[in-house]
Amino acid sequence: MPATPDAVGWRFDNTYARLPDVLFAPATPVAVAAPRVVILNHRLADELGLNLRAMTPERSAAVFAGQDLPPGTQPIAQAYAGHQYGGFTMLGDGRAILLGEHRTPSGELFDLQFKGSGPTRFSRNGDGRAAVGPMLREYVISEAMAALGIPTTRSLAVVRTGERVFRMLPQPGAVLTRVAASHLRVGTFQYAAALQDGTTLRTLADYAIARHYRELADAPAKYHAFFRAVQDGQAALVAKWMLFGFIHGVMNTDNVAISGETIDYGPCAFMNAYDPATVFSSIDRGGRYAYGNQPGITQWNLARFAESLLPLIDPDEETAVKLATDTLNEFPAVYERYWLAGMRRKLGLDTDEAGDRELVQGLLDWMQATKADFTNTFRDLTSELLLAGERYQDETFRAWHARWQERLRREGRPVAAVYEQMKAVNPAVIPRNHRVEEALKAAEERDDLTPLHDLLAALASPFEATPERAKYTVPPADETGYRTFCGT
Repeated sequence: MPATPDAVGWRFDNTYARLPDVLFAPATPVAVAAPRVVILNHRLADELGLNLRAMTPERSAAVFAGQDLPPGTQPIAQAYAGHQYGGFTMLGDGRAILLGEHRTPSGELFDLQFKGSGPTRFSRNGDGRAAVGPMLREYVISEAMAALGIPTTRSLAVVRTGERVFRMLPQPGAVLTRVAASHLRVGTFQYAAALQDGTTLRTLADYAIARHYRELADAPAKYHAFFRAVQDGQAALVAKWMLFGFIHGVMNTDNVAISGETIDYGPCAFMNAYDPATVFSSIDRGGRYAYGNQPGITQWNLARFAESLLPLIDPDEETAVKLATDTLNEFPAVYERYWLAGMRRKLGLDTDEAGDRELVQGLLDWMQATKADFTNTFRDLTSELLLAGERYQDETFRAWHARWQERLRREGRPVAAVYEQMKAVNPAVIPRNHRVEEALKAAEERDDLTPLHDLLAALASPFEATPERAKYTVPPADETGYRTFCGT
């Protein structure tokens, strides 16, 4: 049963820890020298029914560094597997510890997990620690994603540990507290399937269905329906990534959440100049997870999920393979529907016409040819003065613009109303890479949090354009050679 709420409002359950113990291992956060709060997410805490203001700064630091755990927690490290850049590996939480599930006042369950709180049984000789820069990157990007309306894990707190972690250079250590609908992954099912224990696999699937897809609990062929539901959620999620220019950077199967949330913000970034081949991750040397490859990789990852579920989909392997393959083959059309519907909204279109796909592609082709900024181009389309702008004098663009205006006229709505609708889905502010780096550098090197708080304030309302936020709308002058790192 959930623990009785205290002054903060903690109300922990430990449903995952009641699954077969082969799926996890007990874990204990390590002692740290001098925990100190970097940032607390009071907005998210309020949504969870938590009053973090009931704790002193010292108590908050102790709690979120794992030194003084909230009542009712049962810390564990979850086991999972994964295809990492195409190669299968048995894995697990090497630097993450699940405290349990917090139950909100409305009854919803959310995982609370420490990231960077020391080694676990699955650390594979790693130190299990994290540095403040990558943890703040996850905080910034995940909160930006939430404000954009993209399903995502969230960040509740970042604390310094008062110790150094050693990567290429010594860096200040930190612990992130992550909030998620759950940490069930495609890789979790791959792990269970690799055990060749049908009871454990079925128990895990029933748990996932009960937690995320309750409407399927009594459905006929429920495990096949479960696969289809997860596929639909992934199609919708990745379509949103593409609509906002987000590049995950490390789409291994252990980074695919069954809930349909974005998870594991390592070498992630947002695209500036439109190019489907854009890659920022330092470890993705072949471009496997480039921006334009994300839909195809999602289908590949879902194929691995389907393989894990085959014994549940049908006892006859040949029948199970056919059912799963037929569903998997639907993915491109499902993804396309989500993506095109989103692109129609970005262009102010409420109705469907046969030529809309070509209209969208025409704009994207022009962006790629001219290295136009993805975010700003869509936002600029809402300006009555667009064609007076220097960057839009190009004849190819003007011809496209005329086709688009004709398409809008067939909508039969006032242009001003259309433009206002477009502003509600085309952000003015995204986490520009140079601004993110600027904020992280100030926090890491000078313990100056002003740039971080200023950036977070702008990202909290990304669809609002104000003069004081103008600097956050300007892309970097030159991103040649810019790379992001996973921080492990």
